[in-house]
Amino acid sequence: MVSRVCVLALLLLASPMALAALPHDQYLPPDEQNLRADAPEQQQVLQVTEYSVVVGSQRESNQQPIPITSPTWLLLKTKAVSKGAAATRVVVRFDSEGKSIKRPSFDEASKTLSLNYPLAQYRVLLDLLRNGTVYVQFLSYPNGHVWADLHTGVQRAR
Repeated sequence: MVSRVCVLALLLLASPMALAALPHDQYLPPDEQNLRADAPEQQQVLQVTEYSVVVGSQRESNQQPIPITSPTWLLLKTKAVSKGAAATRVVVRFDSEGKSIKRPSFDEASKTLSLNYPLAQYRVLLDLLRNGTVYVQFLSYPNGHVWADLHTGVQRAR
């Protein structure tokens, strides 16, 4: 029994990526469709260090009737928690329309991770940011599946 524990510990220590991933795997939903069967091609776990709220107002053109939009987004400054995490910035955009939300993406050139949520999630995410340490997790798989989330660390109930 002791040797199995030692072997497992050595395997985990030999793979810093696996070690960093373990605490954050608990935040993934059940994989009922087996979309995460393979190891992720890319995994980034980031800790949010600063955030800003932006509420814009824009007139996109001179056409009539005048289309005015008011985009809302959060700008998150982050630091890497997992080995190989390259993002230094996360942009969380909110969509007030009922259409399909864009998939999470990572732009290597700007080191920006882009997440999209319905506007109804704005208050939830702002509450997370205001009340403790928040992590961003981004995983992409060989089959094209992408997962991203914002989550807190484990908190004690008050």
